[in-house]
Amino acid sequence: MNRIVSRLALTAGLILVSVRGFADLGEIHNYHEVDDSLSTGGHVMAPQVPELKEAGFELVVNLATVQEDHNASDGPRIAAEGIAYMHIPVPWSSPTLEDLDLFFAVMDARADRKTLVHCMANYRASAFVYLYRTLRMGVSEAEARPDLEVVWDADAWREYPQWADLMKAAKARAN
Repeated sequence: MNRIVSRLALTAGLILVSVRGFADLGEIHNYHEVDDSLSTGGHVMAPQVPELKEAGFELVVNLATVQEDHNASDGPRIAAEGIAYMHIPVPWSSPTLEDLDLFFAVMDARADRKTLVHCMANYRASAFVYLYRTLRMGVSEAEARPDLEVVWDADAWREYPQWADLMKAAKARAN
């Protein structure tokens, strides 16, 4: 009987650890798991950084521009956890195909590393990941679009036409 209780307690403890890790990552603004090795999200706050390591992330790609009072220390904080960090500052008002090309190169080089792509609110990140998946990896529109629409809705596309323009330009260039 004691052996059964011990096993149940151990199993419950492991489940709680797993749930705790997931719940903490869920605190990242607009966090979204695309698949087992790729997630997108908004800004990662300092208390969430150790949770990235615990969840197995090996690479963080930040697409936000630097704001001294908000995210200037993200790189050193994430690297201190032993997680590779790449910063590609994509201006919100004027994303370019060159920004996208650099992102594609980083993603191509990531191999099988579990990766979080983030920005401030997951708009840049989800758009770039969508383009990478559809244009580079050959993922179908039907499969990739729902991951984009986790953040982007019709109002967002109307409010931020520069991002719709980038999507069109990237798709036209690929054809």
